[in-house]
Amino acid sequence: MKTHTGEKPQPCSECGKQFSKKHSLQKHKTIHAGKKPYSCWECGKRFLRKQHLEYHTVIHTGEKPYCCSECGKGFSQKSALQVHTRVHTGEKPYGCSECKKRFSKKYILQRHQRSHTGEKPYACFECGKAFNRKAHLEKHSRIHTGEKPYGCTKCGKRFFTKDHLQIHTRIHTGEKPYRCSECGKGFSQNGSLRLHMTIHTGKKTYSCSECGKGFCQKSKLARHERTHTVEKPYPCSECSKGFTRMYNLQVHRRIHQK
Repeated sequence: MKTHTGEKPQPCSECGKQFSKKHSLQKHKTIHAGKKPYSCWECGKRFLRKQHLEYHTVIHTGEKPYCCSECGKGFSQKSALQVHTRVHTGEKPYGCSECKKRFSKKYILQRHQRSHTGEKPYACFECGKAFNRKAHLEKHSRIHTGEKPYGCTKCGKRFFTKDHLQIHTRIHTGEKPYRCSECGKGFSQNGSLRLHMTIHTGKKTYSCSECGKGFCQKSKLARHERTHTVEKPYPCSECSKGFTRMYNLQVHRRIHQK
């Protein structure tokens, strides 16, 4: 049998791909011919394969005949169920050839591999900036469109991303999920915790180019550098006097309030 020997005597005249059976070659040729003999009775969409049509029709029927034996979740396709079961088994059949990291889904592996290749297939048509994930491009495009699909149910303020909304809601809830392991102080954002940790580590990664003085936070370096440039970015709206720090401006304003 040709299926056992691996022999494929039926070549495609268009692309050279070989097949073991003549009917398999005939099926393949419909790709080049653009022929789609199977149409959906509900919406009219056409398909190359009968199997593809069967997969499609469940969109209209809502049928989910494949159920997970662990949690009971239903799926319209057997392949989707097989992928889902990996949640329970922990199986990760797709391995990265570069770093050996493993994944449960093929598309996640493909996305991961871009971290090694540097490939960024999703480009913004407005500014040309490229991204390695479609979701990142969609987030970025909102800068141009101004779309803010995520709204706060408490105050109505809207945000570009779901992450930004979640961070904002902590203002209302008072939630501070990021805790300092040294002193126990809580923070609403991970970035704020990282800045705080420099107090304990004493690490000063930001140095002044003028005098070499080191600072643990970039904002403190910027404030210090104004002592060299005499820059005063905080002016008083009453008398126009300028200040290097917002705190000093706030203290000054009390003069006008008397």
